[in-house]
Amino acid sequence: MWLPAVGLILGIILGAILDIRIPSVYLNYLSIAVLASLDTIVGGIRAHLQHVYDEKVFVSGFFFNIILAVGLAFLGVQLGVDLYLAAIFAFGVRLFQNIAVIRRILLKKYEMRKEK
Repeated sequence: MWLPAVGLILGIILGAILDIRIPSVYLNYLSIAVLASLDTIVGGIRAHLQHVYDEKVFVSGFFFNIILAVGLAFLGVQLGVDLYLAAIFAFGVRLFQNIAVIRRILLKKYEMRKEK
């Protein structure tokens, strides 16, 4: 569970310290990559709470999701079709589903502690 937290904190610190300008041509790709990474991080938190977390699955899924999402966006640009919308929809739905499951798990844990 420590790997997603360290990565998130490191990313926030580097983003705040470094002044990196990204050309507007790449903004769609970056937004898709960020959404895919958030989906993977939230999925990792969910897996940890369900006691099925595996670092190898997390790391491979992290990079695979980003490559897949950016690849879809790139292919869409080449074909003149907004394929990045498919990635936004897929990762957005998964993100909200994972957040809903996390919320239910945390509420259940809170209720169990409250009963004790």
